[in-house]
Amino acid sequence: MANMLREERLEYILKKLQTDHKVLQAELSSDLQVSEDTVRRDLESLAQNGQLIKVRGGAIPHSPNPYSFKERIQYHEEDKRHIATKALSFLRNGQTIMLDGGTSTLMLAKLIPANLHLTVITNSVPIVSQLMDHPGIELIFTGGLIGKNSQTSGGMDTIRMLEKLRADICFLGICSLHPVAGVTGLDLGEADVKSVMVESANKAIALATSDKMGTAEPFKVCDITGLDTIITDNPDLPSLKPYINLGIQVI
Repeated sequence: MANMLREERLEYILKKLQTDHKVLQAELSSDLQVSEDTVRRDLESLAQNGQLIKVRGGAIPHSPNPYSFKERIQYHEEDKRHIATKALSFLRNGQTIMLDGGTSTLMLAKLIPANLHLTVITNSVPIVSQLMDHPGIELIFTGGLIGKNSQTSGGMDTIRMLEKLRADICFLGICSLHPVAGVTGLDLGEADVKSVMVESANKAIALATSDKMGTAEPFKVCDITGLDTIITDNPDLPSLKPYINLGIQVI
């Protein structure tokens, strides 16, 4: 592969990223027969164009999911139902739980049995609407500025309220999840709110469809070890080993 044009190198990197779900600088340097400095510049160029996320020693892909809530709500709907059904086993009468503004957490809210008594804290307008008439749920909405794309409240008012609360479990909808990059998202404000939710709960459980595993976005929610449990539809056990090796329960 010597003497490849820059455009050819970039195309090779993107194809390898699509196939392997990661690229390593040293490996690319050998494959392309160029210096690691050249590879580093190629990766920086692709990152600046929004085509990948740079991490130490290489790069990983973005999450393929659409950004707006209205688009995401029908994306992998059955996979989310399968994950949410598994999450129900963590619920007990009398618990206080936090549900963030994800579509997977909305699915969990839809499946909460009518005879279960919980206190639910959420910043999600659709979850509030879903649980408003549930006979056994005391509902706490965090307030704040509502984002039309996300249909969630955010900003300092939301964060200040969350800091005053404590939950047994925080259930997180996931944009991107990676053993090195951690839990990340596309929006800084949403990532800040999710981060406070994790810190305000005794246990953090991620609800992650398989396409979000091994991806990253610019804004960090928490280190991967900030999670206690990952519930996923991902059947690929080798790809789950990095999380299991860090002591995270994977279901």
